[in-house]
Amino acid sequence: MYCRARGEADPKSSFLSDRLRPCPTRYQESVFHHWFNEALASKGALIVIDRSHNQVIGSSRYYEFDEKKREVTIGYTFLARDRWGGETNRELKHLMLPHAFQWVDTVWFHVDSQNVRSQRAMEKIGGRLSHRAIRQLTDRTQEYLLYKIEKPSRFD
Repeated sequence: MYCRARGEADPKSSFLSDRLRPCPTRYQESVFHHWFNEALASKGALIVIDRSHNQVIGSSRYYEFDEKKREVTIGYTFLARDRWGGETNRELKHLMLPHAFQWVDTVWFHVDSQNVRSQRAMEKIGGRLSHRAIRQLTDRTQEYLLYKIEKPSRFD
C-alpha cells in the first residue's frame, strides 16, 4: 500500500459514498461533491492505493494542523468495504503517523460516537480516548470522541 496527494483527476470512488458510512447522506451527489471538494481544498487529502493491484482502496486526510501546539488531526478515512475489519486501516495509519511526527508531537483523531468499528480500530493502533465533543453539521448534531497518539520518543 502507498499514499499520495489526492488530486482533481482522481476518481470519485464509490466507496466514499457507501450508504453504510456514518454520514447517512454522503451517497447523495451534492453532499458527496461538497465533501470531495472540501478534501481537495484542504491540501491534506491522500488517496490510498493497493500496490499489488494498483487499485484505489481508500482516502484519508491530515487537517487542523496547529504549528504552535505541534498538533495535527488525521481523519476522514474511508476504505473500500472489502478492507473493513482487516489490516488496511492499521497499515494506513502506520504510514501516516511517522510522517506527521516529523512536524508534530500529538496526532488527534475525531471518531463519531456511534461508530464503534472506528473506535475499536483507534484502540488497536494505540489511540487513547481523551474526551468527547459536539459539533453542528449541516444536517445534524454530531457527538464525537477525540482520541490521541503522542509522538514516541524514538522520533525525537
